[in-house]
Amino acid sequence: MDRQEILYTKGPQETEDIGAELAKRMQEDASLPPFVALYGDLGVGKTAFVRGFASVFSPAAAVRSPTFALVHEYRGGGKQLFHFDMYRIDSEDDLLSIGFYDYWDRNGICLVEWSEKIPYALPEAYIRVLIEKNDPSCPESRRITLQEICEECAHENFSS
Repeated sequence: MDRQEILYTKGPQETEDIGAELAKRMQEDASLPPFVALYGDLGVGKTAFVRGFASVFSPAAAVRSPTFALVHEYRGGGKQLFHFDMYRIDSEDDLLSIGFYDYWDRNGICLVEWSEKIPYALPEAYIRVLIEKNDPSCPESRRITLQEICEECAHENFSS
């Protein structure tokens, strides 16, 4: 069963705020899946969302896009965060070479940009975050859809 919430932002700070709010929910509700799959075009705000998320679990982290490194690890007072960028990933072999699946066993939270490139590698349960430009007259505005994807969700409302 899928649960979803749609939010609107007017700039990068509000996108970060939504990322932080999701992190707080995940801190409070351990039954939420520890995997966040981010979707959206280039420059839409996926890294800003992760920056907000990381501000809760690892406040001192200097979050930047892992486009060339493929993965950044952020540590702090909370769980470890593993921030992936799948833009350059083309195959299952690429995922294996970076140890993608090994991170799942490290009791942290995976945040994966460009998840549309690896639909075959997503876990059964995850939080899907779609970030889209939504108003041509306001270039910084975004529509953010948060959706819990799982076989048997235990939550009546994702937005609660």
